[in-house]
Amino acid sequence: MRLAEALIERKNIKDSIDNLRKRLESVAKVQEGDAPAENPKELLEAIEAKLKELESIIVKINKTNLSASLQDGKTLMEAIARRDILALKRSILESLAREATPSRDRFTRTEIKFVPTVNVGDIRKEADRTAKEYRELDAQIQAKNWEVKLIE
Repeated sequence: MRLAEALIERKNIKDSIDNLRKRLESVAKVQEGDAPAENPKELLEAIEAKLKELESIIVKINKTNLSASLQDGKTLMEAIARRDILALKRSILESLAREATPSRDRFTRTEIKFVPTVNVGDIRKEADRTAKEYRELDAQIQAKNWEVKLIE
């Protein structure tokens, strides 16, 4: 199995657990005298089995991410951490630029005027550079995910 396939499988398992959880919550209590639509004990057992399956695949994915490397020598784990940081940085910069952009909220000359404390253009350029770096790194990670075999 390729790493990318394992990542898809991990998502499917998480979705299945979420579905089972919702079903379990819907039968957690019933009106006195009624029976639940499904057996809560069986649902809990199904969740437990899926959790074990999820744990197993997460361990395999993490082992693979630690051993596989990109062309620059960084492990997939390091690249994923860098990608996460780039996403966070981009989000912060975009938020800063949005908040610093002057708005036309004044209706009269006596109202308070707000001015930006940062250069919005420079912040947006940095956000764009960060977004580009993110996309390039993400493409490398995705390509590697389809090349690498999952460590069992």
